[in-house]
Parts: sequence; C-alpha cells; structure tokens
Amino acid sequence: MAPTNSSRSVIRSWRLVTPVVAVAAFGLVACSAPETPADTAGTTPAVWTGSEDSGAGGVAADAPEGTVEADFKDAAGRPAGTVSFVEDGDHLLVTVEAEGLTPGFHGLHVHTVGKCETKSVAPTGGEPGDFLSAGGHLQVDGRTEHPSSGDLTSLQVGEDGTAKLVTTTDAVTLDDLRADGGRAVVIHSGADNFANIPPRYTLADGAAVPDMATLMTGDAGSRVACAVLG
Repeated sequence: MAPTNSSRSVIRSWRLVTPVVAVAAFGLVACSAPETPADTAGTTPAVWTGSEDSGAGGVAADAPEGTVEADFKDAAGRPAGTVSFVEDGDHLLVTVEAEGLTPGFHGLHVHTVGKCETKSVAPTGGEPGDFLSAGGHLQVDGRTEHPSSGDLTSLQVGEDGTAKLVTTTDAVTLDDLRADGGRAVVIHSGADNFANIPPRYTLADGAAVPDMATLMTGDAGSRVACAVLG
C-alpha cells in the first residue's frame, strides 16, 4: 500500500529531527573533558583537566636542595641588602642585592668567622675595626692559593647606591659555609684586585709583588657591610 500524505509528513519530520539530535549529542561529547569514575555511587564524576597535581606541599619539582642566606648590615646597624647561596648542580648560585653603598666596585668575600661586630679585633689580634671579627678570607681543605676559596666576583654599585650580582662559585659548598658555626660575607669599601699585580711592579724596598697584604686582602680596603651565614 502506498504511503498516505499523513505518513509522508511524519517520515519527513523524523528525518529532520534525527540530525539535530545527533549534532546536539556530538556537541556534548566534543565540549566535555574526559571523566574519571566517581568513588561514590550517585555522585557526579570528577572531571579530568588534563594536568597533574602540582603537589600539595607547594614545592616545585626543580626547587633547590639547599640554601644559605643572610642579611647585610652596615657599621651603623642599618640594613644593607641580602645574600644567598643556592645549590645548583656542582656549584653554588650566589645572589647579592645591596643598598646604601658608594658607587663603584666593591670587594666581596666569604670570611672565616660568622661574626659581624663593629669596632672588633681580628682573631689574629691587632687594632680594632669594623667587622674585623669575621677574620680573613675563607680557605677550605687546607688550600693556600689565591684567589682564596671565599673570593667572589666584585660587586658593582650604581650611582643610586644599589647593586645586584648573580654569580657562581665551585670553590665552596653549603657545608663549608655552615661549618664551624657559620661564616660571614663582607662587602669592602674598595675594588678587589685579586692580587693581580704584574711582576714588573716592585715595592720601594725592591721586594716582590704582590706582597702578603695584597695576597690576603686584594687591597679591597675597609669593611663596610657584613652578613652572618648560618
């Protein structure tokens, strides 16, 4: 029996509705993130975002294993900046931020004793001076060569009295910095020549250069800021 006009209308209507329903269903699938099964029956499944949890502890996976840091103070007790040593592979990443200093280059060293006392006497004796309690430049493992283990890149201060230095060293470790109750980091008043005095220069008495004072201090002058590492 041939279809009646009424049945033809129903067929045409179904054919029109079916694609619309299919498109709507496809849209729901395409726009929804993959879902993981719920733990409790009758609850809405959790939606997977496509990224792993960064960690409840709040520590990045590549966070440094150890850090030693301290605050600088000048001879008047005023804040003068910060210093940090962070383990980075087989060396330490050193970051210094300083303020309130005179423009120019300043010697920067790790000193042997973790004491930053004004008007103090050096462990070897002598006249008192600012931060002399920090002792001399750090040497580790019985080393005697120069530059010493504690010598760092000089700090360049701008006209506004501030400076930032990021450098590295593999001459010391965090254990070296923590040993013996901690060390000190000292900023000096002048530039460090790292005992780099050519042999063509001689002293007035004909003695060879660099002399012992230059070898030990780099002729960097007085101590203007100090930080105790612990």
